[in-house]
Amino acid sequence: MAAEGEKKPVLEMVQADGGDEGCVTFVLHNEDHTLGNSLRYMIMKTVDVDFCGYTITHPSESKINFRIQTRGGVPATEPLRRGLRDLTEVSQHVLNTFQARVDEFKERQEQPMD
Repeated sequence: MAAEGEKKPVLEMVQADGGDEGCVTFVLHNEDHTLGNSLRYMIMKTVDVDFCGYTITHPSESKINFRIQTRGGVPATEPLRRGLRDLTEVSQHVLNTFQARVDEFKERQEQPMD
């Protein structure tokens, strides 16, 4: 845990002693359903993932418990990393597409009407 005045970690990994690397709960601080549900969707598309889910511990806490179980000896950190990378790429594509359409709209508004 972080001492007073220290910054809390954004991500913690919770694993039972001697536990399987393919079955891990990650605690994501300062996050909610926005990241939880979209990240869960991206990770569940991975073939090596048996289970992926998350819970909000309490409405007054801003953290989620994110559980990943894999098969075939794949460490749970791999689908998490891949899911975060894929979600970043999808989000960037949406942002770029939106910005292009806004720019097109602004250009049409600046053209004189016939």
